[in-house]
Amino acid sequence: MTDEVGNAKRALRAELRQRRRNQGDHARDQATVGLTRHLVDLASGLSVRSVSAYLSTADEPNTRPFLNWAYENDVRVLFPISRPDGLLDWAVGDGETETLGLFDLPEPVGEVLSPMAINDVDLIIVPAASIDHTGMRMGWGRGYFDKTLGSMEKRPPVYAVVFDSEYVEQVPRERHDQPVDGVVTPSGIHEF
Repeated sequence: MTDEVGNAKRALRAELRQRRRNQGDHARDQATVGLTRHLVDLASGLSVRSVSAYLSTADEPNTRPFLNWAYENDVRVLFPISRPDGLLDWAVGDGETETLGLFDLPEPVGEVLSPMAINDVDLIIVPAASIDHTGMRMGWGRGYFDKTLGSMEKRPPVYAVVFDSEYVEQVPRERHDQPVDGVVTPSGIHEF
């Protein structure tokens, strides 16, 4: 990582974290309604039977109503479990039973599957700090999803979830950063 790009990423991440923390309950609730509708539309349109998704934290765009929809509609959901070596294991979950894992992030309670388990899903939903109009994803700096996506020979469609203001013209990028196929925001689905 060059110092210039690294500094730009750190500054942007700090700004985005602060903006997310300052978002009011009403705006967050409205965003959740839009995100849920668009995630359901995306999953339905692709006729997914299995999806990889994440348990959102309080500051992230809320994926939990979508996860409830998936569970109620017999869509198998794999959730990431962070490992100290930088890889992701996976576990099938119900979207509600969880514990705090590495980095104090929510993780499902259930049988842990290998990093290869993600190869069997129809759709991958990933968190992001920001996405640009070319599909470049800027994550939160740990590289877990970049490693996972970069190692897949044949990957299903990958969509990031962000708030509308985080879908921007350009994000700082490095060679290891992985693009996504689309982004879901409260206002819509954007494909690249």
